Amino acid sequence: MNPSAAIATVLLDELIRQGVREVVLAPGSRSAPLAYAAEAAERAGRLRLHVRVDERSAAYLALGLAKASRMPVPVITTSGTAVANLYPAMLEAAHGYVPMILLTADRPQELRGTGANQTTDQVKIFGGSTRWFHEFGTPERRPGQQAIWRSVIGRAVAESRGYPSGDPGPVHLNVPLRDPLVPDQLDDTDADWPESLTGRPHGEAWLSLRQPDSHGRGAVTGSGIAPVPRTLVLLGDLPAAHHSSELAELADAAGWPIMAEPFGAYRRGRVTPNGPLLLRAHDWVDDHLPERVLIGGRVTLDREVARLLSNPAVTVEAVTPLTSWADPGHVVRRVHDWDDIERSHQAVASCVDRAWASQWRTAGQVVAAAAVPLIEASWPSGPSVARTVVHSLPADSGMYIGSSNTARDVDLARDPREITHGVVAVGNRGLAGIDGVISSAIGFALARAPHPAVALVGDLTFLHDTNALLIGPHEPRPDLTIVVMNDNGGGIFGTLEPGRDSLSGPYERIFATPTDTNISELCAAHGIEHEYVGDADVLADRIANPGKGIRVCEVRISRDGQREFRAELGAAAAAALAPKPTE
Repeated sequence: MNPSAAIATVLLDELIRQGVREVVLAPGSRSAPLAYAAEAAERAGRLRLHVRVDERSAAYLALGLAKASRMPVPVITTSGTAVANLYPAMLEAAHGYVPMILLTADRPQELRGTGANQTTDQVKIFGGSTRWFHEFGTPERRPGQQAIWRSVIGRAVAESRGYPSGDPGPVHLNVPLRDPLVPDQLDDTDADWPESLTGRPHGEAWLSLRQPDSHGRGAVTGSGIAPVPRTLVLLGDLPAAHHSSELAELADAAGWPIMAEPFGAYRRGRVTPNGPLLLRAHDWVDDHLPERVLIGGRVTLDREVARLLSNPAVTVEAVTPLTSWADPGHVVRRVHDWDDIERSHQAVASCVDRAWASQWRTAGQVVAAAAVPLIEASWPSGPSVARTVVHSLPADSGMYIGSSNTARDVDLARDPREITHGVVAVGNRGLAGIDGVISSAIGFALARAPHPAVALVGDLTFLHDTNALLIGPHEPRPDLTIVVMNDNGGGIFGTLEPGRDSLSGPYERIFATPTDTNISELCAAHGIEHEYVGDADVLADRIANPGKGIRVCEVRISRDGQREFRAELGAAAAAALAPKPTE
């Protein structure tokens, strides 16, 4: 066994001992030892290997796998630009608190700065965005290295899962390797190596991690979450799906109304339908202000939420499972640790102002009654397609929600009470980019099998990541229905400031960016089933009765009128809650 094969074998073995079960590989020459070790581990039934030819897609695939499992997924690359292509997914993982391990092969130190092929400075190439960085010494034929290699893997897994920092995220391990880069033979053994490379006996990990979520908490001091009767709970994007459930259960215990963005898994009985549409009724909201807004996660989809939070009459508090919290408006007055949720149940039980909460629930129903007919009559619009998809999801299915207009369409159009049980919805909300969403959705669907999954995206989001469809014949494929809302461009800009009539001149070219791409032919080139869907009932059937493998349902919608339709929904909400004139 040569030194490069030795370190690769040990690193993969120790990752498995630490609980890693999925590995993504983007092949290359310098990373060959790691590739052989990963393939051998899969043949032994110890992990599942996913091979992708595009490093950017590979990294987002790992991100999607990890979002579902909450375990770090290593992505293996060769040196040079291959490493740089991991950057977008790494940033999303960093801001979205997703565990990930970037395992990058590199030239040994003597080849750096010499003009050697595919060589750049990979040391801390991602700056301060990773939770931890380590560069291994170049392996040599000598004893005493196994303990270092295995200990580093234990530390890397710990750091990526948020131990001890509290914040999960990406870790970068750089592995310098010398020739030879291939083993003498497949399933090479360490018989000729200066020390045994078998690790601790009985498959035990080299480093035992004390996982905070598996140990009882110590005594916690402080007042916890106070029983404020007029409290509105806002659920945004949180690191793990169960976080939204935990905060929603506290709101249920208190009786507080909930307004939730369409991410996570939560009990939906008290969630206001049609997202923040109610907040467009400014006069009604001002007359029924909450005394406190309790926020969990990042709330990013609607500007009306920011208006509510900036009201000086409202106290804003945040509860966070991390070491930080979101506060872009600088309005948070008090921050609670996530442990405060569990220990505050008894204190807040049934504390709600029942009359006030009833008014909020009734207002949500009134707004829904006004908005739903408009949404359903607008088919095929973004909100009507989104509503059809989310209301047709099978039980226990997963949904990956694209950025830009898509997430907002879901937020405004859905009635959480009509979504079946067990549905988990996620998105790349760390940086809310459109890149890598299809790869992430494929990873998410693979990790949640055998439950079906749906990805709902716009055409630019789909086209930005078509390399996600480059899946070889030997690779695992999920059962994933991708719904593409094709408005031939970036429709969201029409709803923002660039969409104003006074700025219409250059708008089409520099913001709308139509591509005229034939998605059907693109899918055919990848061997992906494609279908144009023009009827809401047909789309509902495709979602409710998912097929096998990856398929694309394309719904063509108009980019025109999106700004006006959102204004119409807002006006309908305000009118529905306006005081009725007396006879």
